[in-house]
Amino acid sequence: MIPRKPYKGLTRKLVLAFDVGTTFSGVSYCILDPGEVPEIRGVSRYPGQEQVGGDSKIPSIIYYDLQGEIRAVGAEALQEHIIEQAKDMGWVKLEWWKLHFRPKNLASSHIQGDDIPPLPQGKSAVQVLADFTRYLFQCARKYIQESHPNLWGSIENSIEFVLTHPNGWEGQQQQQIRRAVELAGLISTKEGQSHVHLLTEGEASLHFCVTNEVTSDAFSPPTAMSDSLVEEATKVRSGSQGVVIIDVGGGIIDLSAYSMTLSPISFKEIAPSECCLQGSIFVTRRAHTHLQDKLSGSSYSSPDIIAELTNIFDKTTKLEFRT
Repeated sequence: MIPRKPYKGLTRKLVLAFDVGTTFSGVSYCILDPGEVPEIRGVSRYPGQEQVGGDSKIPSIIYYDLQGEIRAVGAEALQEHIIEQAKDMGWVKLEWWKLHFRPKNLASSHIQGDDIPPLPQGKSAVQVLADFTRYLFQCARKYIQESHPNLWGSIENSIEFVLTHPNGWEGQQQQQIRRAVELAGLISTKEGQSHVHLLTEGEASLHFCVTNEVTSDAFSPPTAMSDSLVEEATKVRSGSQGVVIIDVGGGIIDLSAYSMTLSPISFKEIAPSECCLQGSIFVTRRAHTHLQDKLSGSSYSSPDIIAELTNIFDKTTKLEFRT
């Protein structure tokens, strides 16, 4: 694993990184202390998670009531009593809302009108992202306060925010993300935008691979060899070594390609990154269409039964596929 270098700043800072996905989302954080090697941790406890120890991600789901107020978010939205209450009260369940940000130039002819749930009346995609980001921030703050007593007061005014976005999200979408951060209250002024850093999901995946114990061997110079063999192997591997990152998400697939130099280690993008709307939710939507066609005219063709069968496919059958 490629070692991190000590933080060279003069004051303590907190870095909060938000990964808002089409189907699941999470937060990571890092406390930067001068002279100390940074350690990246994940927020692994959220409201509504019943299992001991929690989980590092939550569903990207929000329930709004008829007045546009938030009623449940994330894991809470999957609780049975919340689902029943939502039906009784007529709450609006919003999922896959991230795709409302999709650029118009992305191929989307395969997306049908009812594939992406509409936004609640009076709510824009930016406002929904702001609501969800605010919730993630509140969860992260509570988790850090509980995990690191007496720390929050020293860093609450020294926070750097990192938000990832698909490779294909360009100027307009990036401005919308920045606007959502303001609406969420994470920053209070336009000058606060200097503390907001946007990163493509392809770049984020590359950084993860470089620092992850499982994958980093492919990015490290050879070890456990004689000096002459190390030198020869490094020459061979550094000549035309390439790295392709494929990030297959819930709604979007990102593809990035880099050339890699081992000594010193560095990366350079060698082809325009790509982004396509063919994530896992579209596998589920195609299963839904297939079941509708296959069971049409039978005693299993009602919308409720098709929805239940589709849900079973999404939660079990789909997960059993292997290459």
